[in-house]
Amino acid sequence: MNITTDFLIIGGGISGLSLAIKLSNLIKDSKILVITKEKLEECNTFHAQGGMACVWDTENDNFEKHVQDTLIAGDGLCNEGVVRQIVTQAPVRIKELIEWGVEFSRDENGEYELGMEGGHSERRVLHVDDLTGQHVELKLIEKVKKISNIEIREKWCAINLFAKNYTCLGAYVLDQTTRDINNISAKATILATGGAGKIYLYTTNPDVASGDGIAMAYRAGATIANMEFYQFHPTCLYHPYAKSFLITEALRGEGAVLKDIQGREFMRDYHPLKELAPRDIVSRAIDAELKKSGDDYVHLDISSIKDPKFIKKHFPGIYENCLTFSIDMTKEPIPVVPAAHYCCGGVVAGIDGETEVKNLYVIGESACTGLHGANRLASNSLIEGLVCAHSCAETLARKAPNLKIKEFKQWEPGSAVPATEAVVLTQNWDEIRRFMWNYVGIVRTDKRLQRAKNRINLLLDEINQYYWDFKIEKHLVELRNLATVAKIIIVSAISREESRGIHYNLDYLDKSEMIRDTTIKKPW
Repeated sequence: MNITTDFLIIGGGISGLSLAIKLSNLIKDSKILVITKEKLEECNTFHAQGGMACVWDTENDNFEKHVQDTLIAGDGLCNEGVVRQIVTQAPVRIKELIEWGVEFSRDENGEYELGMEGGHSERRVLHVDDLTGQHVELKLIEKVKKISNIEIREKWCAINLFAKNYTCLGAYVLDQTTRDINNISAKATILATGGAGKIYLYTTNPDVASGDGIAMAYRAGATIANMEFYQFHPTCLYHPYAKSFLITEALRGEGAVLKDIQGREFMRDYHPLKELAPRDIVSRAIDAELKKSGDDYVHLDISSIKDPKFIKKHFPGIYENCLTFSIDMTKEPIPVVPAAHYCCGGVVAGIDGETEVKNLYVIGESACTGLHGANRLASNSLIEGLVCAHSCAETLARKAPNLKIKEFKQWEPGSAVPATEAVVLTQNWDEIRRFMWNYVGIVRTDKRLQRAKNRINLLLDEINQYYWDFKIEKHLVELRNLATVAKIIIVSAISREESRGIHYNLDYLDKSEMIRDTTIKKPW
């Protein structure tokens, strides 16, 4: 089916939905189509716990402090101009969220509670208990569903962009309910598809995070950068039945300490800030302790620091979730391990999402704006989504009168997947996630990276053959994208001949070699 719209937004998290709202206000007669491959709630935004970093308490905090904290965390690779723009615009965008109905947590005096997280020099994290992302996402969904010129299609999976001569005309999209493949032509296509955590065996991301936007933009000719910098969150709940449950950094901000199984506090051995050191340092510290001890996890303990009432009030989501696994965090420590959390690289884009591919915009976690550099500062991601969505809307509104819709050729379907071959997709998926975790994880070496490269080359050949021979389904689309992004991460990691930020290679512990540019553009 041929579908036309003014603006096609792929992704329904904070970036995609706030962009849709802004566009509807700026261009009231426009048609805006938002598609998501699962329910709107199935996105990284919904699962974000910590909050939104913002200079709110201007008596004790200022923009320069937030800028410097971001630059320090980014380990020399942030774009300082971008950092300053996003940090200084964050308070205005957050005030809009408040006007839209988001009720951030307040103290007994009615003032907004400001949390402390790793890498921050001041308390500046606005939050809704420990369920910030959930509250923000639900409020955005409520607002966007009331706007008449925004159409939402859930369970529509983007297969690929249609781009010719570095110009994007729209996308091929699978309707998972009818199994039809639609051609969606648009004046501009915006990717707000989030990250790629499912590339790794352990991740805090939901199942939808398979790197779709980055892979599609790469195939369309966009430049990809900094993909070697994949952030691992230090604390994910360790339990055989707990799937991807993050234990927010705010817990450590309130005094929770990391201990080994014997009860020894170990972070003082790794950094002066101990538990509040940047995430890459805390993750590597936990990884080192586990390798030394042979244990499967370490403990995160707040039970001896705060009284039970404080814990239940400030961390209700974590408290209730832990209880479902018979862990009472008011009385005992939480077993935790590091897990893949956030993609600091992505499609090279301006603050307004503009890319090298005409009429293709990328915002949010799929984009590499220069804000995060070699390591994202905690709670800087949601503010980036808001600021960049606002800027993108302004750019599109300015350009809209000169943008045209051009239809493109119909999708040519492959044959049906033989039942005896479908199991291969699952096998490939599992294999990629395991060798990415073992070879391209928290600690890397050249030998491990080369092993990963050899394996991904073989798997990509198989997967590309499936793609052209078999009938298109969501799992095949995701597998292809996951393998593509895995290859980009591996090639980027091999190219960076130094240890910097999140990218920690035991063969390059001396920073004398400053390899700054690891962009990926041309096919391998």
